Amino acid sequence: MDRIKDPHIVRLIEQIGEHYRTNISNRFLRPVLLQIQIDKTTWDLIEVLTEKMELYRYQGFHLDELYRQIAACARFVEIARNKATIKNKLSSLPDGPDKILREMAVSNFASNLKVFSDLLNELFISLVEMDKKDAGDPRQAVYSQMPELYNIGRLLVGQ
Repeated sequence: MDRIKDPHIVRLIEQIGEHYRTNISNRFLRPVLLQIQIDKTTWDLIEVLTEKMELYRYQGFHLDELYRQIAACARFVEIARNKATIKNKLSSLPDGPDKILREMAVSNFASNLKVFSDLLNELFISLVEMDKKDAGDPRQAVYSQMPELYNIGRLLVGQ
């Protein structure tokens, strides 16, 4: 399959990265998020999707790599949804000059995680549609050959 350069897909990836950097992995939340028990490979895949978009903007994205990055983000979302653990860690951060901004980031974390999850789900659905169309036969589509994608919807919507 050719590299993906579809403007809708590229814009979704930009939105995901922008939202992640601004609302999920910002300077207030990042220290706590990095304490989440996720393997380095998963963190690396999340970072490539959310922070290294410039590497792929002009040459295009590989479909299988995008699927792996979405799966990694979905694992992160599932773990981060455990609000009790995250909220306890966040509330134990020391007070400082940015206390109000930190409290806003903490109190909006769940809704921002939901927006992130929704954007990932939209990207996944768009990629699957493109994948099916390009493959002709749904059984030949890339997503159908990647076991890590079988429960992606459940991870993203939290069921």
